[in-house]
Amino acid sequence: MEQKRLLAIGAHPDDCDILCGGTAIKWAKAGHIVKFVSVTNGDTGHAVLSRAETAAARKKEAEASRRMSGIFEYQVLDHPCGIEASLGNREEMIRLIRNFRPDVVLAHRLCDYHPDHRAAAQIVLDTAYVVMVPHNCEDTPIPQKAPVYGHMHDGFREPRPFRADAAIEFDSVLELKLKVMECHRTQFYEWLPWSVGRRDFDASKLSDREKRAWLLTFLERFKKGTAAARPILCRSLGARAGKKVVLAELFEQSPYSRQVSRRDFQKLMEP
Repeated sequence: MEQKRLLAIGAHPDDCDILCGGTAIKWAKAGHIVKFVSVTNGDTGHAVLSRAETAAARKKEAEASRRMSGIFEYQVLDHPCGIEASLGNREEMIRLIRNFRPDVVLAHRLCDYHPDHRAAAQIVLDTAYVVMVPHNCEDTPIPQKAPVYGHMHDGFREPRPFRADAAIEFDSVLELKLKVMECHRTQFYEWLPWSVGRRDFDASKLSDREKRAWLLTFLERFKKGTAAARPILCRSLGARAGKKVVLAELFEQSPYSRQVSRRDFQKLMEP
């Protein structure tokens, strides 16, 4: 088996877990090297804790997630929320990518509801060409092979809907993905309920079954994407198995990096 290297970059701790956590778990189980990066420390993601307390808690949660998922590393960069696509941040990302030497780099799309998601996406995309230009960040050698860049799934339709070029089922690792999500307690049990008006939400009063049901609500959006990607799943898994998939993570190949065919992109994303 040829060992592959996957680098997934989100704006906040927990972004990669929900958007590609199932794929990461499957890669790790297959013996591949997976690294998650959070471009910010997530310090505004709470309504009660201070920003410093939130950042500290979320860093611990990211490490708990790493241990639970089995991935190689979960790096939380020391930037507060409100990140900008500056030259300095781009150069930091160039060095990070070069040092890890990934086969695949995943990021948000540029069209997203959250300004940090959009900024993180811009930072990553701005490296897609220059990561292979030796005179950019000359202190860090370029990799032997340019990585393929891709985007993690979103449901936004403007300026255009997400295009699924690859699909990885995660029904087979659903329970572990839910445990990984649960590592981010400040988000799924505190901040996110509060942000949608559930000010009385108290996870300590929920049974394990009720907690599972709550976490599953965050995965409902994957069902529609999975249905749209059914042809990809049937080609990849066979018609019989592909038709049975309920939940899959979807990925779109970026046009700004090294290009491969859609079939090869699917193979690249498979563990």
